Amino acid sequence: QVQLVESGGGLVQDGGSLRPSCAASRRTFTDYAMGWFRQAPGKEREFVARIRRYGISTDYSDSVKGRFTISRDNAKNTVYLQMNSLKPEDTAVYYCNAGSVLRSPGPHWGQGTQVTVYS
Repeated sequence: QVQLVESGGGLVQDGGSLRPSCAASRRTFTDYAMGWFRQAPGKEREFVARIRRYGISTDYSDSVKGRFTISRDNAKNTVYLQMNSLKPEDTAVYYCNAGSVLRSPGPHWGQGTQVTVYS
């Protein structure tokens, strides 16, 4: 079992940046590919980004490609999501996930962090 704790969401103006992070409890952090998903009000949870265990490969949804960057620091058991050029349609609760396979989530979720972009 791995526990995930997100932080770093917030309120930001259209065009601004945020960098949420997700800290994992487990020492064997490198056992897991890590992903970010998001859920906007009234919508289903959707894939945002994924990074493989040693950070060699990343994947992004089309809606965030070129604006968001996922990274991980295995020494700190932490994964990050650098979000630039934010838009109001990026407003959602962002969830960290461990154990994802391609764009499908794994079994471990964080509690979520709210990101709100206003124009």
